[in-house]
Amino acid sequence: MSGNPEKPLRKPGWLKISLPKGDNFLQVKGILEVKGLHTICSSGKCPNMGECWNAGTATFMILGDICTRSCKFCATRTGKPLPVDVDEPGKIADSVRLLNLKHVVVTSVDRDDLPDGGAAIWAETVRKVKEMNPGITIETLVPDFCGNAAQLQQLIDAAPDIISHNLETVRRLTPRVRSAAQYDRSLEVLRQIAASGLKAKSGIMLGLGETEAEVLETMDDLRKVNCGILTIGQYLQPSKAHLEVAEYIHPEQFEKYRLAGLEKGFRHVESKPLVRSSYHAEKHV
Repeated sequence: MSGNPEKPLRKPGWLKISLPKGDNFLQVKGILEVKGLHTICSSGKCPNMGECWNAGTATFMILGDICTRSCKFCATRTGKPLPVDVDEPGKIADSVRLLNLKHVVVTSVDRDDLPDGGAAIWAETVRKVKEMNPGITIETLVPDFCGNAAQLQQLIDAAPDIISHNLETVRRLTPRVRSAAQYDRSLEVLRQIAASGLKAKSGIMLGLGETEAEVLETMDDLRKVNCGILTIGQYLQPSKAHLEVAEYIHPEQFEKYRLAGLEKGFRHVESKPLVRSSYHAEKHV
């Protein structure tokens, strides 16, 4: 199937999701509102928000909810961000405690406006969460810090259990899909993470016009930099202002990619239409 500007593709039945509800969902929502915190779950319009929040998990988004980049796939707001909240690391750590989490995922908007790209807040958030929640495991889903290895190293030194950085798509489509990120620069970020001894993780979206050969080539590129964990999901258009879906990939093809990834040496592969970067993240540790 291919995209048609006059007649958008009809969403197949396997992409239907339930509206979020339930006591745990309301508890998570309440704590986030009281603390004035953001999640990529809501900002990114994640289809798994109800499932994850009812399981008592959420992916916290630090450094505000306004991104300095305007990627053509992402639902997060773009523009001029507000000043950094220096108390945010403590608020995140306390929210993790209140939710009684055993595993937490933290991500952020891109903050190209900051001299350090937000690296200091990133590192302090990891330290505060570990300090206030002994025994917790932490995954961080990070930007590319414009390729600044020293800024990334600040986060590496804080020693989260997993550092994830998403390629998002195949090499050919990267300039069209990602506003400022570069394919090879993202691979270098992942190489530095893996070389440090920490677990390196990445994710890609399907349905943007990529070919099977390109997906397999992307897997090979990730393995060359020792990325060991991969998530693969279906791209869903957040609004009419974003890229159209070129194709809805069948679940059988996602399973084929999962098996291919395992054969190529990935330690863990999540590959289903509704998979997102943080889906079942606790299993990846």
